[in-house]
Amino acid sequence: MMYDVVVVGGGPAGLAAASESSKLGLGTLLLDENPRLGGILPQCIHPGFGLHCLGEDLTGPEFAHRLIEEVRRSDVEVKTQAHVTSLAMRSDLVKEVTYASPQGTEAVQAKAVIYAAGARERHRFEVGIAGDRVAGIYTAGEAQAMMDLYGVMPGRRVVIVGSGDVGLIMARRFALEGAEVVGVVEMLPYPGGLARNLMILRDFDIPLYLSHKVTEVRGRGRVERVKVVRVDEELRETGEGFWMECDTLLISAGLVPRVKILRRAGAIIDPATGGPVVNDRLETTLPGVFAAGNSLIINDLVDYAVEQGRTAAKGAGEFVRGNGIPTRRWIRVRREGNVRFVVPHMLGGDRDVWLYTRVSRPVEDALVEVPEIGLRRKVPVLKPSEMLRLRIKAEVEGGRVTLVIK
Repeated sequence: MMYDVVVVGGGPAGLAAASESSKLGLGTLLLDENPRLGGILPQCIHPGFGLHCLGEDLTGPEFAHRLIEEVRRSDVEVKTQAHVTSLAMRSDLVKEVTYASPQGTEAVQAKAVIYAAGARERHRFEVGIAGDRVAGIYTAGEAQAMMDLYGVMPGRRVVIVGSGDVGLIMARRFALEGAEVVGVVEMLPYPGGLARNLMILRDFDIPLYLSHKVTEVRGRGRVERVKVVRVDEELRETGEGFWMECDTLLISAGLVPRVKILRRAGAIIDPATGGPVVNDRLETTLPGVFAAGNSLIINDLVDYAVEQGRTAAKGAGEFVRGNGIPTRRWIRVRREGNVRFVVPHMLGGDRDVWLYTRVSRPVEDALVEVPEIGLRRKVPVLKPSEMLRLRIKAEVEGGRVTLVIK
């Protein structure tokens, strides 16, 4: 069967993309590998969702409900427990998406595909933690699902690796359940979470070890202790280190975009983000294949993922109705100074667009510039943990624009 749009992923970006596609009158199929829609949201019982796109402070399940209801009120066809295994480009206007479900393997065709498969968590071996293979080692998402979906307490004496938002939120979750959070161990010399989440450490008197890393885990059957070592500015280990007694090690070492299917299909991947290279329609280098949410770029706010899903849907609508977006001279976005990455990578110069960027290191009194269009802005504080969004006006001319942060 041929659809106008196939959306891969039923998390916030995919749900927003599917409902927006339907509003645009496009025949839309939404595929999600889980038994229920919502992605990670149903297990995020804390507030802080929807502030930007809805103007309300909702919990993850509440926000998921809003997005799911939008899809249910639309003409979107939904298939859950549908694990996408491949994407093939039959032509610019025909893509084949193959998925496996309890009913077997099936292939469907689409004029456009919106890829919103989210991200995966880094595991212990990716962050260099050696030692015994024992029970009691979890990623933050695994522990969150155990507690918030199934009511299972992973442990009572916890060490958390990584000071990002999810790790900090889980520190609070454990503390509220009466567990002892022995410490949060961060390899960088500064914490990785948003300021509002860093308050958790102070509120619950949880130690934060900056410029330290967990290098080893020991135990007989279950975690009993972990070794913590100080690192220098080059992240090299210094000294003997010390041991922390615990029964649970929580890995919250960041997310990696799930782009294996895009890579296999031939999309160019940006090493700075781990996601695909896209233009301002969020179209990848594969014609008519769009990306949104954490499979495009790791977002600190779910509202941005929703925003990207809607942008991708509008781009897909353009593509379908125009039988392929017209060839134009794309304007390359370059980065200079303290810029870790910038997305999108190319602008059409015919519309206003949001640029998403992060700095490589914290900076105060930052100067943000796009010299080609005269944009110049002072920002009091920029941190690698906090996304910066910049509105670029349509009247961009020339062969490139440059984002400079210093």
